[in-house]
Amino acid sequence: MKITMIIPIYNESKTIDTMMDQLDTLPGDWEILFADGGSRDDTLEKIGTRYRCLKSPKGRANQMNHGAANASSDVLWFIHCDSVLPKDAHAQIGAAVENGASWGCFHIGFDYDGPFMGCNTYFSNRRAKKGIAFGDQGIWVKKDVFDAMGGFPNLPIMEDYEFSLRMQKAQLPICQLPGTIITSGRRYETRFPPLTMWQMFRLRCLYRKGMDIEEIARRYKDIR
Repeated sequence: MKITMIIPIYNESKTIDTMMDQLDTLPGDWEILFADGGSRDDTLEKIGTRYRCLKSPKGRANQMNHGAANASSDVLWFIHCDSVLPKDAHAQIGAAVENGASWGCFHIGFDYDGPFMGCNTYFSNRRAKKGIAFGDQGIWVKKDVFDAMGGFPNLPIMEDYEFSLRMQKAQLPICQLPGTIITSGRRYETRFPPLTMWQMFRLRCLYRKGMDIEEIARRYKDIR
């Protein structure tokens, strides 16, 4: 089974080498697409001809949708450029699809082991188990399902949250795989982790209540 890995990027000079080194040794039949939103550093020079890189309008949703439109496989996997991926990711996704799953994600872990991070990890994975997957958990989905859902909504933020809500509304159950993606915990290193967790939860509540998405995006930048 071929799986298309779609990686949205923008000024990823600090992370791109590590990501490509991972990809070089990741087992499985992959189509790998970087979707660049107009990087102004040396990201594109570093990629060169090593991997295929698509030019896209800036915005994570735009970039991921553009990557999906150019994918040649029946299964899509969206990941962040600063993630550490499970070595057996291809086998796990492939087995889930063959068993009838239409979409899912992985467990999440953080590269920062500070106070309360265990609680953060637990609640992040508990949320995903209940059907709400975020982008840093590596959302994967069958391409026909993704297309039928209209892809990721064109939002400046929370495109992954809205996508999960739509999947729930369509009664498509999530399949959370046992592997773990390690992601950056930098936002928790300089702030009190429970406060950051509460602020993120608060933004999701405000989104569900209909707050203007641009205002939510502005508040999110303060948290980051």
